[in-house]
Amino acid sequence: MAPELTLRGVKIYPGLLDETAQAALVEDLRAILRIAPLFQPETPYGKPMSVRMSAAGRFGWFSDRKGYRYIDRHPSGVGWPAIPAPVLAIWDRVSGVARAPDCCLINFYGAGARMGLHQDKDEQDFSMPVVSVSLGDDALFRVGNLTRGGKTESVWLSSGDVAVLGGEARLVYHGVDRTRPAPWGRYGRCPAVPPGERMMRGGSEFRSIAFRLYIEAVERLSRLSQRQRKAFQQ
Repeated sequence: MAPELTLRGVKIYPGLLDETAQAALVEDLRAILRIAPLFQPETPYGKPMSVRMSAAGRFGWFSDRKGYRYIDRHPSGVGWPAIPAPVLAIWDRVSGVARAPDCCLINFYGAGARMGLHQDKDEQDFSMPVVSVSLGDDALFRVGNLTRGGKTESVWLSSGDVAVLGGEARLVYHGVDRTRPAPWGRYGRCPAVPPGERMMRGGSEFRSIAFRLYIEAVERLSRLSQRQRKAFQQ
């Protein structure tokens, strides 16, 4: 399918997921996080990342003082849950490739969390794209160049938006500058994501790692009770 917007080669599909699909996807993610809870990676320099993460699939992305890499189990020792069928359906719809993904990386953006400009280059096969699904509040998505530095461009991604980094844009520098509370109702705002939270996407030493599917969540996932928010984050 053709994207409605292309930013430096990154294909963006605004509002690809309606409210019902968003709510169902959040429930799938909650089921994953009950098995493989969010954790806070640290950079090879020992600095904690502001984004908390988990994953589903054969492998999950991980970082500590030993470096960036994929591991076959959650840091707690449990195996990664399977990638939910609705997530794979999104991949089939926009990726343009027949092969299934090996990893669905879940990034959780709490208050003040961000992701600096970086390349996704831990994978072995760059012919496979990166698919990014946004849930929750708006996020300022910045796209740079194939090399560090130079001018960049940004776009606000909203809940239900999907972005694809593939082809010549597979290795562009990109990141999330900040998030903001989203106006209810735009693109069918996800009712299962508490206000103030965002979910967005989802390597490496394993040659079978082909791509990372990003599910990025921001700390206002909808108007949930305090107990429901706590259950999602656990």
